[in-house]
Parts: sequence; C-alpha cells; structure tokens
Amino acid sequence: MPDRLQALKSSSAHLRSIVEPLRDEQIVAPSYASEWTIADVLSHLGSSAVIMGARLDAGLAGTQPADDFAAPVWDQWNAKSPAAKVADGLAADRAYLERLDAVTAAERAAFHVTLGPMQLDFDGLVGTRLNEHALHTWDIEVMFDPSAPVAPDATALIIDNIAMIVGFTGKPTGAERVLHVRTTEPARDFALAVGKERMSLEPDTGDRAPDLELPAEAFIRLVYGRLDPDHTPSVRGSADLDELRRMFPGV
Repeated sequence: MPDRLQALKSSSAHLRSIVEPLRDEQIVAPSYASEWTIADVLSHLGSSAVIMGARLDAGLAGTQPADDFAAPVWDQWNAKSPAAKVADGLAADRAYLERLDAVTAAERAAFHVTLGPMQLDFDGLVGTRLNEHALHTWDIEVMFDPSAPVAPDATALIIDNIAMIVGFTGKPTGAERVLHVRTTEPARDFALAVGKERMSLEPDTGDRAPDLELPAEAFIRLVYGRLDPDHTPSVRGSADLDELRRMFPGV
C-alpha cells in the first residue's frame, strides 16, 4: 500500500520550501481560499495540527477528546499576528508530523479514533491530514504558479479515497443521472451518481466512453471546489463543467 505518511512528509517539506522565503507583504496577500490570506492558511494548518495531535493522543490512550476542545485552539490561533501564524503554523505542522512518525508499529495496528461520522485507523488519520495538507499547500503555491498541480504523490493516494469527500461535499443541482469520470495520472474510472439529495462515487468498469476525462489532480480539485476556469487543464467529454462546479462548491 502506498505510504500516506511519506506523502505527508513530502507535502510538509514542499510547504516549507514555498513559505519560508516569503516576505512580510506576501504572507498577508490572498491565498486561493478567497477569505484567507496566506498567513491564515498557515494558521489553519497549524491549529489543525494541534487539534489532530490531540486526537492522535486520545486514540493512542483509548479515549476521546472533549467535544468542545477545538474552539479555544481556534481562538488562540486566530489572535496571532500574520508572522506568528506563519512561523507557528510551520512549527506545529512539523511537530505533528514528528509525533505521527514516532508512533510504533504496535500502536499503529491498535489505533482507533472517532472523527465526526468517521471511524479512523492510524492510516485513515494520516490520510485526513494528507488531504487537507496537500490542498491547502496548493492554495498557497498556485498564487505564485498558476499552473501548479496538487502534488503527484498525494494525488495518487487521495484519488482512491475521494468517494467519502464526494458524499460530504456534493450538492446535486439538477436531474438524477450517473456520469462516467475517467482520470489520468493515475488512471481511474468512476461512476459519479447524482441523486436528488446526495452524490456518490463508485469505481466503474471503464467499458464506455467517459462523460468527463481529466487529470486525477484536477478531479480532486473539482471535488474540493478548486477547479475554476482559470485553473482548469485540458479536459474531454460532454459533461457540463460549470454545473459540476456548482455541485462541488468547496470545503
């Protein structure tokens, strides 16, 4: 099985390579997430690292953190200056990664934690961080390189676990139907079912022409609400991309 933790390490190193050279005026510039500056993205990643670290500790101890434990963490990070959000965000990101890396094989095998509606093992917990980390790193990188993709090693892992996100974020806007989606790099075939109230994604056989064919990283960005026309690579098929964008408004 591909190693989510190794991909997360690569994403963390890539984030640092982008952010550490930035000047003060650059960190307060907008990120792709329109309501957040680049410093705010780092604050989000930093506070999330602290919160997920608490969930990691709880899972290792066989407990659950209090339902309201996250709110004071968010308040603390929101109050930081832009420079502190960046410096502390990178430090918290590194600390959480080191904490994950220190979990023993026996602890990983026994690990279990509840995260909202999800029941996660150790690999699942790392996967939730990888998804978040890779997409928010893209939110920063794309402001300096409009052609930047989601990191390939992360893409290869996220694409095989994207169905859960489709179920959470998809918002049907029209007639019920099933669309055949084919991705490249890596190659996958999916059936995207659009229902009256929800959407779902299942593996497909690939025995018919796709309604939408696009790079896997672009499909991931579509599902996460990040495939606007200015950041859409070449795609093929008859599917209405504008309608699909409305179905996936983002998280």
